[in-house]
Amino acid sequence: MNLKNYGFTEYFEKEVLRKRSYLKKEWCISVIENPLRVEPQENNRFRFWGSIPELEGYVLRVITLSDKKTIIMHFPIGGLSHEIELLSRN
Repeated sequence: MNLKNYGFTEYFEKEVLRKRSYLKKEWCISVIENPLRVEPQENNRFRFWGSIPELEGYVLRVITLSDKKTIIMHFPIGGLSHEIELLSRN
């Protein structure tokens, strides 16, 4: 994992990290590099979901621009049951 290979929008830096200061950029990159699931999103963006052990069973959703390297936002969501639901989707 190389932080230099990824970018972060100004919104991410100024708003997302301020609101969720406990979350780490490295976790976002880990999700992108080891996703449980990836889906395209409207406006040429992508959603990635992944497990982060430090979040104690929560799944982290990361949204990127179309390059899949510029991170816009991230959200801790659900729990282990949500992860199972994600993996069972087609």
